[in-house]
Amino acid sequence: MKVIFTQDVKGKGKKGEVKNVSDGYARNYLLKNNLAEEATSGNLKALDAKKNKEKQLVHQEVEEAEKLKEKLAKLPVELKAKSGEGGRLFGSITSKQIAEQLKKSYKINIDKRKIELDNPIRALGYTDVPVKIHPEVTGTIKVHVTEE
Repeated sequence: MKVIFTQDVKGKGKKGEVKNVSDGYARNYLLKNNLAEEATSGNLKALDAKKNKEKQLVHQEVEEAEKLKEKLAKLPVELKAKSGEGGRLFGSITSKQIAEQLKKSYKINIDKRKIELDNPIRALGYTDVPVKIHPEVTGTIKVHVTEE
C-alpha cells in the first residue's frame, strides 16, 4: 500500500515522503497512529500543493533577505566609545551593541548571533561587519566607531 508520511517514522520514512509499505503495517500501525495517510490522488495533489507553497515561502524569505541586505549596506551604524591614544578603545564594541544600535536608530531587528563579528571592534573608524540574514544571504553592515 502506498502511504504519505505525516510524521517521521524511524527506519521507514520522513514527513512528506510517499512510500510503499505492507498493507498490514499501514493499516494497523501507520494509519491507526496518524503517522501516515493513504496515498490517494487527492492526498497526492494536496501534498504537491503544500510543497509548492513551501517553495514559494522560502523564495519569498530569500527575496526579503536580499532587500534587507541592500538596505543594511546603505545604512552606517554610528557608535560612540571612550578611547585612548592612537584610537584604541577602552573596552570594545560587541555584536550586541551593534544589534541594539540598529534597533534604536533604524528600527531593524537583527539577532546579535547573526552578526558575525570574529573579534570585537577595538579601534576607532569604519569597520565592515558581515551579517548572516538568511542561510543563503549574507550582507555587511558598515560600523562607524567615534570618540565619545
